[in-house]
Amino acid sequence: MTKQHSTTAAAGDDQLRRVLGLPALVFFGLVYMVPLTIFTTYGIVTETTGGRTAGAYLVTLAAMLFTAASYGIMVKRFPVAGSAYSYTNIAFGPNVGFLAGWSLLLDYLFIPMINYLLIGLFLNIAFPAVPAWVFVLVCIALVTVLNVMGIRSVAKASNLIVGAQVIFIVVFIALSCHSLGNGPVDWLAPLAGDGSKPGFDPLMAGAAVLCLSFLGFDAVSTLAEETRDARRDVPRAIMLTTLVAGALFTLLAYLSQLAIPGSHFDNADAAANEVMLQIGGQFLANFFTAAYVAGSLGSALASQAAVSRIIYSMGRDRLLPERFFGTLSARFGTPVNATLLVSAVSLIALVISLETLASLISFGALVAFSAVNMAVLRTHLLAKGQPKNLLLHGVVPLVGLALTLWLWTSLSSLTLTIGLIWFAIGIAYLLVLTGGFRRNVKVADFSEAG
Repeated sequence: MTKQHSTTAAAGDDQLRRVLGLPALVFFGLVYMVPLTIFTTYGIVTETTGGRTAGAYLVTLAAMLFTAASYGIMVKRFPVAGSAYSYTNIAFGPNVGFLAGWSLLLDYLFIPMINYLLIGLFLNIAFPAVPAWVFVLVCIALVTVLNVMGIRSVAKASNLIVGAQVIFIVVFIALSCHSLGNGPVDWLAPLAGDGSKPGFDPLMAGAAVLCLSFLGFDAVSTLAEETRDARRDVPRAIMLTTLVAGALFTLLAYLSQLAIPGSHFDNADAAANEVMLQIGGQFLANFFTAAYVAGSLGSALASQAAVSRIIYSMGRDRLLPERFFGTLSARFGTPVNATLLVSAVSLIALVISLETLASLISFGALVAFSAVNMAVLRTHLLAKGQPKNLLLHGVVPLVGLALTLWLWTSLSSLTLTIGLIWFAIGIAYLLVLTGGFRRNVKVADFSEAG
């Protein structure tokens, strides 16, 4: 890989501030993933699996842990910002790294947007006199200010939001357990189902949908250059975030299924409301709405922080205009210009539909997951002169890659079409940057990270 210039956080004055520890990283990852996101697809997956949502979550968690382990392996050796973009860059060179980063942008740019859209929809239902676009604009402004002020502000706000959701989860669990004392309970029903959709295929179909719940554990890796001990804490945070979120998803799905056995709802999209009303009445339904909106705000906060650092990393490497995107604010030490760009793109939430937006998120994430698993194989198992662990550097990424490729089969034709169009635009831009592939794109020097 050609070393054009050295501008990493390890060298020079223009660097991100290392202020984060393990607890802050785990909170950041949990906020990004939104613990209450289970209720977004709960009704759909329950009907798909025949009442086996909790079992489907266990399948999904097992699959995600392999890719999470691959992220941990890469960040332990290369503690740099940029996530899958940087790892692919290191493993396969700058041109392939650029295409991985370009695909990853599709995922990361739309995650803040979908949170703003959800906030507007939910708050408009609660306060119909206020148009949804007002809530969207206020949230974009608030999140932008917090991200410009610095990662400490993001971490503090993230802690508060996770705290609010933890309180809701505790109340939900307590009321669920109380409601189960009113009659006989089939404790195996959430795993065995109601018999309406027997077999393994429906369970796997539900698990494929639930992979969306885990999008974001990789966002922790984007904060590697702002972590005090990145090689130790970031891999731990990635695994802890995945495990804690998966356990929460499974527990909440299990209790919800016990509260309302079976797999049929009056409205599958709003099944969460039926669950809340059954368990705790209108009080719990209102509490859920407040906690869900808070979680969406926190996810927007964390996801905007993550994508702005990916854009900064690509600008620093001169893959995007360096003078605008590859610099940090002298006052706040944050990528302000990249943050403002993400906010501007998020304004599309004012005009796009939820269904269309939701269909665009998976493509970039699955590209990133595949790229990171292959990067582990390239930089560890196949690299000369490096210590090798066949299980850790071979079996783990190969299983992660196989499971990720299997998930591609669950993508809709619309998602594949738009994703491939985005990828084609990236190739066209790369042609311009490289003069028709006659040279490599310019990249940062990652040698100190290795």
